[in-house]
Parts: sequence; structure tokens; C-alpha cells
Amino acid sequence: MGDYRLEEKNRRSWWPGFKILDGYITRKFLGTFFLAIALIIIIVVVFDAVEKIDDFIEMKAPLKAIILGYYVNFIPYFINLFCGLFTFIAVIYFTSQMAGRTEITAIQASGVSFRRLLWPYFVSAMFITAISLFLNLQVIPSANEQRVEFEGRYLRKNRRVQYEPHIYRQIEPGVFVYMRNYNPSTNKASFMTIERFEGSAIVESLEASDISYNDKNGHWEAPKYATHRFVGEEDIFELHTTRLDTLINLTEQELGKVENLITTMKIGELNLFIEQQKQKGSDMIGIFEVERQKRFSYPLSVFILTVIGVSLSARKMRSGTGVNIGIGVILCFTYIMMGRVFEEIAKNNDGAISILLVWLPNLIFALIAAFIYRKAPK
Repeated sequence: MGDYRLEEKNRRSWWPGFKILDGYITRKFLGTFFLAIALIIIIVVVFDAVEKIDDFIEMKAPLKAIILGYYVNFIPYFINLFCGLFTFIAVIYFTSQMAGRTEITAIQASGVSFRRLLWPYFVSAMFITAISLFLNLQVIPSANEQRVEFEGRYLRKNRRVQYEPHIYRQIEPGVFVYMRNYNPSTNKASFMTIERFEGSAIVESLEASDISYNDKNGHWEAPKYATHRFVGEEDIFELHTTRLDTLINLTEQELGKVENLITTMKIGELNLFIEQQKQKGSDMIGIFEVERQKRFSYPLSVFILTVIGVSLSARKMRSGTGVNIGIGVILCFTYIMMGRVFEEIAKNNDGAISILLVWLPNLIFALIAAFIYRKAPK
């Protein structure tokens, strides 16, 4: 009998249960969060529609395509974009109200520790994080693919920007491709050159005009081509009037704007793509790694921002909720700005350095959260 009670006590020590108080805080948390998200999405959609209405009319975009092809796929992206910010604001807003009505004081006076008080916040943050992860890993890539396609077709400033006029790609270690004026509708480019380097010196190159991509066999074809071989200071030039038909380690998909391409990949596709690019020795691994890491780092920041929000607003202040919200917004925007800065730096690095830079804002704010938590009213 004694062993059973000890086992039951140990079970309760790590599982606090879910009581009426927990349900009350969870409803407050999630209700405030979803209300704030809904309001900001309505505002963003209205302003975006006003900004783009001229393009919709001029490009004769069908109403069905605007609603289902654009805004239905536009909304998940913005929900995820504002997730951390409005988690923070929601926590500070309703917790400050509870503290202002001395509810926090009454709860702690009844014997509930501050750590135990965090449990319903943790459950709510876990629910929001799960939604954000699902959006980031599965929903948003598919939505981005349709949204980018719509923007390329019906928005003037986005037309033809999926493919840059000058495209540079590394297809193998020491082997680079330059392509000019690629047209995806005809699978043709006005010019292409393939260059092979040994160290910093170019050793040979192949040039061709009016080159086209055969999507049936994956070959690049041209009516004629020229080659250069560099031996010391000598350039050995040969013009070939026979038709070029070659298979190189470059697909049509990889010619698109890299930022657009990787945002349309689900996490499994992105992992495979990064491995393929590493095998090619691509110099753009940092950009790909940033995209992969931020799909996890940003949703997990919800926990950190929740702890900071509760710890800041649990104490009753004479100035009311305004000061808490102001401090919270400043901290949250600092986190967002810091994340963007470190992402840009990480894109110019690769390996462990780029991964560390993406996660660095979370690590810094985790330390801030630990400090503020220790100063919170116990």
C-alpha cells in the first residue's frame, strides 16, 4: 500500500494534471491569441487587396483564382509570420489583466507556485508550436508554390522574376554554369557557358548560343558550340558545327530563383535537395540550410517568448497593462530583427556556423527568459 502511494506521488510530481484553473488560463491564452491573429489577418488581407486591385483588374485575374489561388495560400504564411509576436502580446495582455485584478496574487496565495502556474501556458504554447511546425513543414511550402505561381502570372512586378536574366550555378566541385535570358515557357536560353577550374585557374570552357532544355531526356541541346582549353597563357579555341547534345548535372527546376524554389519544398524534399547540392559542391548551401533551420527555430521560439511574457506581466503594476505590452513589443521586435540579421549572415556561411547563427537569437532570448523568470514574483 505504501509503495502504491509513493508511486502515485511520483506520478503527480511530473504530471501536474489539468485542473479548472489550467482550463481557465488556456482558454484565455488561446482565445486572445486566435482573436489577435484573426484581426491582423483581416487587416493585412484588406490592405493587400487594396494595393493589388489594379494588377488584378489589369491582368484579368479570375475571382476564384484571387481567393483560392492567392489569399487562401497567402493566409497560412502570415499566420506563421505573426505567430511569435501575437503569442507574446496575447500572454502579456491577458496575464497583465489577471495581475491587475489580483488574480495572480490570489492563485499564488492559495499555494500554487509560479512554476506550477506556468503549466497551462506551457500546454498552450505547445499547441501553438505544433500548429506552427505543421504549417512550416507541410502546409506553407505547398501554399507558396501556388501563391508564387499566381504572383508570376497576375502581378506585374512579379512577372518573369522567377528566373533571373543572369544565372550562375555550381554543378560540381570546380565546375560552374552561366546562363543568360532563360525562358521557361520555351525552355530556351540565349547563351550558356560551362567552365571548369583547377584552384583559381580556368582550364577549359564550353560555350553555346540558342540552347534549349529537353525535358524528356534531361539533355541540353544547341545547333553548334565552341570550346576553349587553356594551357598556360595559350587559349586553344575550337568551333564545332555539329549539334550539341549533352547531359549536365543541372535541371530546369534549379534555374529558378533560389529563394522561391526552396520555400515551395516540404521538409523531406528540402532535405533531399540539400544533400544533392552538397554532392554537387554548391556554394549556396548556407541559403538552403537557413531555410531548413528556421522552419524549426521560429516555432520553438513560442516557448521562450511565453516564459518571458508571463514573467514580465505576472506582477501587478500601477501603470497598468500598457507598459508591459510596450516592453513586450520592443523585446519581440528585437527578437525578430535579430533573427533576420543573423539569417542574412548565416546565408554567407555554411555547415555548423550557419546552423548556430540561425539558432543564436533563440539561445540569447532563452538566457533572457531564464533571467526574467528568476526575477518573477514567486
